[in-house]
Amino acid sequence: MRIARFTAGEEPGFGVIESSGSQQIIAEIVGDPLYQGVEFTGQRFELDAVRLLAPVIPRSKVVCVGRNYVDHAAELGNDVPDEPLLFLKPNTSVIGPGDPIVYPRQSSDVHYEGELAVVIGRICRDVPVDRTADVIYGYTVGNDVTARDLQKQDVQFTRAKGFDTFCPLGPWIETDLDVSDLAITTDLGDQERQSARTSQMIFDVPTIIAYVTSVMTLLPGDVVLTGTPAGVGPMQPGDEVAVTIEGIGTLDNKVVSRD
Repeated sequence: MRIARFTAGEEPGFGVIESSGSQQIIAEIVGDPLYQGVEFTGQRFELDAVRLLAPVIPRSKVVCVGRNYVDHAAELGNDVPDEPLLFLKPNTSVIGPGDPIVYPRQSSDVHYEGELAVVIGRICRDVPVDRTADVIYGYTVGNDVTARDLQKQDVQFTRAKGFDTFCPLGPWIETDLDVSDLAITTDLGDQERQSARTSQMIFDVPTIIAYVTSVMTLLPGDVVLTGTPAGVGPMQPGDEVAVTIEGIGTLDNKVVSRD
């Protein structure tokens, strides 16, 4: 099932993506499905007639895993970690499909990083590897936008990763998907820049969730970004970046200058 958050010009709501012949529609549901389940209102909209929003606004945090693909660690001159390398993005960095990524004044080297994103469905702590499926609500596409020059300058990743608009998510949450071996690509304009499979992760999703929850409690709606493959690189105002994950969809955003 694909769960989207959208607006038809009024208050944001949630819906289920359905097909009707050759058209895609969004069937509105009552409230937030993370807390209320799926109950349809009976109202339906053509998908092209609504604006998709970030499918989830994390209740407390976005937890990220760094250097989770061997080739990406190598391209930045870093060693492969012995255990997941964690950092956080604030929930204020989250934007949705089609929203602009704002290029901050403090940086001159902002990069895209396409990633698989995991959406947490329940309060959880110390989850065993073989029980992680019980706490995952679904999956979406993420872009861990990074000010690379600030990342190199600072002793930690907070500023480089935490600017407003630096965590695009979308276009929706896929709740039923085997993510062990999915294709992931990132296009900058008409050029493919990243191409890999999730099977190339150093630490797979169950290992990541077990590790994160051994450190901190995850809440419903929290998001875990699972790392980016090789091929990261700079974006400039005016560029369009599209991250696609097999079985989920494509997340498109344009880079703009800060006024």
